[in-house]
Amino acid sequence: MVRLATASLVGTAIEFFDFFVYGTAAALVLGPLFFPTFSPLAGTLAAFGTFAIGFVARPLGSVLFGHVGDRYGRRPVLFASLLLTGCATVAVGCVPTYETIGIAAPLLLLTLRFLQGLGLGGEWGGAVLLTAEHAPANRRALWASFPQIGPAVGFLLANGVILALTAGLSDAEFRSWGWRVPFWAAGVLAAAGLLLRSSLAETPQFEELSASGRRASAPLAEIVRDHWRLVLLTAGALAVGYAVFYTVSTWALAYGTERLGVSSTVMLTCVMAAVAVKGAATPFVALLADRWGRRPLCLAGCAASALWMFPMVALLHTAEPLLMFLGFLGSLLAFITMFAVIAAYLPELYEPRVRCTGAAVGYNLAGVLGGALTPIVATTLSDGGSGPPWGVAAYLTVVALISLGCFALLPETLPAPSAAAEAAPA
Repeated sequence: MVRLATASLVGTAIEFFDFFVYGTAAALVLGPLFFPTFSPLAGTLAAFGTFAIGFVARPLGSVLFGHVGDRYGRRPVLFASLLLTGCATVAVGCVPTYETIGIAAPLLLLTLRFLQGLGLGGEWGGAVLLTAEHAPANRRALWASFPQIGPAVGFLLANGVILALTAGLSDAEFRSWGWRVPFWAAGVLAAAGLLLRSSLAETPQFEELSASGRRASAPLAEIVRDHWRLVLLTAGALAVGYAVFYTVSTWALAYGTERLGVSSTVMLTCVMAAVAVKGAATPFVALLADRWGRRPLCLAGCAASALWMFPMVALLHTAEPLLMFLGFLGSLLAFITMFAVIAAYLPELYEPRVRCTGAAVGYNLAGVLGGALTPIVATTLSDGGSGPPWGVAAYLTVVALISLGCFALLPETLPAPSAAAEAAPA
């Protein structure tokens, strides 16, 4: 389990490194480089628009790679998704700017961002099922939480590299070539991840399905016919997690640097510190889910998000590093109270024959609802005025309440003590 969980964590961290480095670049430099004819606000919105395309592609990647995972195994998904995302990310670092090739530059950026999202849409389902379907029932949430640590590691890697570059280069050097370095580094990381995953075994539940001839011939059709309500509920339930995370990790960076005049180094440091604590807390929250259940923690995380959004915006608007960090930290702890749990919760909600497709589509459809729209909506709501952007806080609170309602309609899936004991290793 340690080897499997480590391989899932590392691979997920690499894919999210690729995804997050784009989000940070969109907040800091992509607007003026690829949309120079726009006003500063319109350029930022356009850059966030290309950022959003990655989320739109993720459910499509879930369908594509979910079909592979349910028909041919979870293991092939881990290789194909990592390879696609890695190649697309390296290519982003090679795209000439608008000044060099004109309108072709943002079009290429859009295409590569779409491919990034397509690969990441398959990664989560494969990585989570690799650990969840190998894990003993009484510790499933704990082991399945390791891929959920991957996004925190990927975020810290991506922003650590950008932080070092912004600190070590002049602004002109960073805008000229420095922003490309993290994208090129993705190629080395992807190669390392593929090597690490080369020795992984297929999951026992998929092998059992194959041996019995019960694999789904058309997983998406079964999901649409038999589980559409469950997909919509899980997507709505998880939307708040995406909204909160990308408010902190993407919109707040742009707002802090452009509107509050805080240096990008300070903003990145505040966000990274909060993400580091969130990542460290993940397995401990998952242990609580193995003891008390999945649904109670998800409900608690939604409620905490709804209560914290106005304090978070107020703390951000102070532009004081320590207070901004506390605002971000409260938001991300509420976020991880839900997202440490869902790696076990979502697979348990779906039957094994369509699990890779169902869990991944629900998870990534939530990304469209919460992650794709939030930076754009928040940027629009925070435009103008000198006071705190209360509209952003109100928007996030409403999303949290909607997600709370969706979680309330989902069942509990914690294995019964007898089943957990039978599944525990001797």
